[in-house]
Amino acid sequence: MEKSAETMEKVVSLCKRRGFVFQGSEIYGGLKGTWDLGPLGVALNNNLKREWWKMFVHDREDMYGLDAAILMNAKVWEASGHTGAGFCDPLVEDIETGERFRADHLLEDSGLDAEGKTLEEIDALITENGVKSPKGNALSKARNFNMMFESRVGATAGDEGKVYLRPETAQGIFVNFKNVVDSMAPKMPFGIAQIGKAFRNEIAPREFLFRVREFEQMEIEYFVKEEEWQELFEKLRLDIQAWHRHIGLADENIREYDVPENDLAHYSKRTIDFEYNYPGKGFDELAGFAYRTDHDLKNHMEASGVSMEYIEPDGSRFIPHVLEPSFGVGRALTAVLCEAYTEDEMGGEVRTFLKLSAHLAPYRVAVSPLLKNKPQLVEKAREVFTMLKKEFGNVAWDDNGNVGKRYRRQDEIGTPHCIVIDFESLGEEDPALKDTVTVRDRDTGEQERVAIADLVEKLK
Repeated sequence: MEKSAETMEKVVSLCKRRGFVFQGSEIYGGLKGTWDLGPLGVALNNNLKREWWKMFVHDREDMYGLDAAILMNAKVWEASGHTGAGFCDPLVEDIETGERFRADHLLEDSGLDAEGKTLEEIDALITENGVKSPKGNALSKARNFNMMFESRVGATAGDEGKVYLRPETAQGIFVNFKNVVDSMAPKMPFGIAQIGKAFRNEIAPREFLFRVREFEQMEIEYFVKEEEWQELFEKLRLDIQAWHRHIGLADENIREYDVPENDLAHYSKRTIDFEYNYPGKGFDELAGFAYRTDHDLKNHMEASGVSMEYIEPDGSRFIPHVLEPSFGVGRALTAVLCEAYTEDEMGGEVRTFLKLSAHLAPYRVAVSPLLKNKPQLVEKAREVFTMLKKEFGNVAWDDNGNVGKRYRRQDEIGTPHCIVIDFESLGEEDPALKDTVTVRDRDTGEQERVAIADLVEKLK
């Protein structure tokens, strides 16, 4: 089906209606840039993270896990360069109302290319093209706005107690590099992986889960010898492509964008953005893959005085270079939902369903009695439900409304199969069908009889 801006609106509506994503602090009018995951959103999110961890950590011999603290010593961010201009967005103000905007977004909304522009170049574009605020007022000069959230620890006043909510999970890995090397004795090349929250004080959060102030990252710092970075970069690039296929994203909806030199982050010598074709928005960032050189370990070594060198068995020492695949969980979740959103016609009506694979769907299967006021059917259905629940965990019990409505509801949340226990399951109409159930396929709507004893194998 053709997917448009209207599709994205339908996806967002479905997320709210079916319990995937809610506006943060909604009963108090919301808090811009924050979203809460509902019961099904948590399930889908956790499935994404579990699959990522399995593919990039459990199934490999060269990867180690880590879970670093969110609050870190402010010196970490000074050493990494995040407190400087390298981690800032260009800010302009409406000189009448004082409202603040990202200058590059205003330029892009006016059809102007702001990528890689300096503050002076942005000011020139605004002046030459007469760009105004959304309320039609003149704009201030552009200035840098640092995106880190500041906080304080304990009762200490002044800079001594200043901390930042981490804007990326990467630095937690870099400052633990020596600990991992000393405790695990990894052989080069090797990676350290982490999944965790990060925070960025976006000037203008927008576009659903795409640009938010609190988000989760799945990130790897892969440590290599400098002379091997290009070869290993290509290998990891293939792994990232395999990941996107594993979560169901079609190749034609993924594009790799080589970030131009003048728009690279302060730590990077090469970056590829993996972009997804979001409905109504077009291609935009889904994941990043950067060659960070030895920038981070070198800076932490200089700032802390602690050696970040790797020592080979022959005694030779060097500071490893780093390849960094970085995935935003929220963006992956958005892309997966957009890709899975499908409409077709069934029974003369338009049907909406999420074509999620079994390893990502919030529920692998839903179990129902044909009629909830028939104790024999309910008892048999509970037996089947308990058996499958023990095997898979994510099994839904659904006895609300008639069977047709249950099918539509489960279709809309992406449940691959629905099982109905009917009178044939009891053997009342045909003894040969005793202890069999109806299994309905979400995508085709086709139904088949399956022996209860064969259900686990059928659903694997």
